[in-house]
Amino acid sequence: MASEESVTIEARLSDRDYLRPIPAFIGQANVTDHRVYDRFDDFPEGFTEYAELLDWEDHWDEVFDGSDPPFFKWFVGGQLNASVNCIDRHLDDRQNQTALLWEGEDGDQRNITYGDLHREVNEMASLLRSIGIEEDDIVTIHLPMVPALPITMLACARIGAPHSVVFAGFSASAVADRMRDADSELLVTIDGYYRRGEFLDHLAKTNAAVDEVEHDPDVLVWSRHDEPATSLRREYTHVQTKLADHRRDRVEPVMRDAEDPLFLMYTSGTTGKPKGCQHRTGGYLAYAAGTSKYVLDIKPGDTYWCAADIGWITGHSYIVYGPLALGTTSVMREGSPDHPHQGIVWEVAERHAVDIFHTSPTAIRMFMKWGEEHLESYEFDFRHLTTVGEPIQPEAWNWYYEHIGHGTAVIVDTWWQTETGGHLITNLPALWDMKPGSAGLPCPGIEPAIVDDAGQSIEGDEAGNLVITRPWPGMLQTVYGDDERFIETYWARFSDIDSDDWQDWTYVSGDGAIKEPDGYYRILGRLDDVMNVAGHRIGTMELESAVVEVPEVAEAAVTARVHEEKGQVPDVYASLRDGIEPDDGIKADIIAAIEAEIGAFARPSRVILVDDLPKTRSGKIMRRLLEDISNDRDLGDTTTLRDPAVPEQIRRQVQGA
Repeated sequence: MASEESVTIEARLSDRDYLRPIPAFIGQANVTDHRVYDRFDDFPEGFTEYAELLDWEDHWDEVFDGSDPPFFKWFVGGQLNASVNCIDRHLDDRQNQTALLWEGEDGDQRNITYGDLHREVNEMASLLRSIGIEEDDIVTIHLPMVPALPITMLACARIGAPHSVVFAGFSASAVADRMRDADSELLVTIDGYYRRGEFLDHLAKTNAAVDEVEHDPDVLVWSRHDEPATSLRREYTHVQTKLADHRRDRVEPVMRDAEDPLFLMYTSGTTGKPKGCQHRTGGYLAYAAGTSKYVLDIKPGDTYWCAADIGWITGHSYIVYGPLALGTTSVMREGSPDHPHQGIVWEVAERHAVDIFHTSPTAIRMFMKWGEEHLESYEFDFRHLTTVGEPIQPEAWNWYYEHIGHGTAVIVDTWWQTETGGHLITNLPALWDMKPGSAGLPCPGIEPAIVDDAGQSIEGDEAGNLVITRPWPGMLQTVYGDDERFIETYWARFSDIDSDDWQDWTYVSGDGAIKEPDGYYRILGRLDDVMNVAGHRIGTMELESAVVEVPEVAEAAVTARVHEEKGQVPDVYASLRDGIEPDDGIKADIIAAIEAEIGAFARPSRVILVDDLPKTRSGKIMRRLLEDISNDRDLGDTTTLRDPAVPEQIRRQVQGA
């Protein structure tokens, strides 16, 4: 017999178009007045509401300068320090409040108060200064989810040195590429970390990256267990040993102009070279803090858990900068969500009485696959749930609502990008009905539009290109060192690039979407050659470049295959050089090449060795047909190809008769 609770939830889900937030949530929310949208419609003055959440050393003279589009400036003339806003200003009221609750996969735990964080960030900043790091030097950080990561980031911010965090799962070559592009002469890394019970040797990647970088960088190595690793190279500096010389040091924070860069975050593109998205200090921090308060509904007394990795933009904005700027308690966890058991996420949520839980649709599908029995032993009570990274299917949304939110927590899906710095399309949780599968309405002050390939506005329930027609403070400043690529990638397609009027410039997201009759946006995913694998954006060109490094491979094409759990997975199609016979060894070499160049997280699902790839008569590889084959779709008309028989041969090879 169904319980009273399950009957209530089922009744609330019977009309799956809309679900109203419960009155108890609405009554406590940070934003309960629809007039917030009217305030932000006063462009650009509305965005001062976010900036006023911060402490400024010098107030800004001008909210927005659009005189040199698309190089927009925000809070011009203002000065501030991100480290001060995330730590120092909280000390009077919250010195003994926990800032970071960290759990190691091996059972280690740390409760880092704002006072602790202040001390440790200052000591690390002093260490950085002692080895010659100065304002505007770019520091590359290749660390996993350990306290050393946010401590190092905030230490960089304290001395005005932009950081470039590289996801720990990336390969040595990916680290070296990013260091070269950023002209970075310092790498901060670690000896190892835990993943599914195994202690991974991270120094091996460090050594290989240093060997690959043309210049000779300094290397600081944290130790996961404090003692220096025996494999530490002589020229590397062991952080914990060096920190002994900086105990109780205090570093005067460097006040940064609002437009000074805070960090670089590299993201995949349609060409092989990742783009260094450069984010400013003032506008970014204001937008991260504002959306953390307005969208995530974070309050200083909350315990909040974003189960992402700080190596991606979600972790920057919604583990480090946004929550700490608001003075809340944020959970961090090292390791896999299924180790030591498949209920560990809920065990942690129960142990720390987490109020707000932030995860990805990929993770939700994984929890669904494991089954709700892994939830039943734990008492957790989330008031707010969020999703990020990819569109969420209604089935996964409803499971999340019922089994994780117990039919009472409010869910918001969020659409945004590395480049946007924070949420652009999502509901303010107390103001709007929830709609499973929909990203919701634009954030206050954000003006999206759906346009066709000619840039003409699309009206009605029809898919098109998602663009943003008005600037916002969290947006990237440029692609590091390549203003032309910045314009070409994000603006040229639908902008009058000869115009000095900022209103003639339109940001291109690269995503497809539908604006439904109710005004809600449904995101359809990438329109270019970037796939979303378990929430990680990977450019197909990056994968293909790695594949063709295998000597036996003549040509390669990578396509995205829809995957029930991960969203998308890469399929590799490769043709071999004349005289080479296909075998499993070549497939293994292709997989190894991708793992070496990009990382194990990019490992292809299938490697298909073919006689030839489908091409147009001009020689262009028709990846669309290969994607149709991977996803069991009808091939359609192939008569215009150079050899119309090729795609059917590949289809039989992949699918059988």
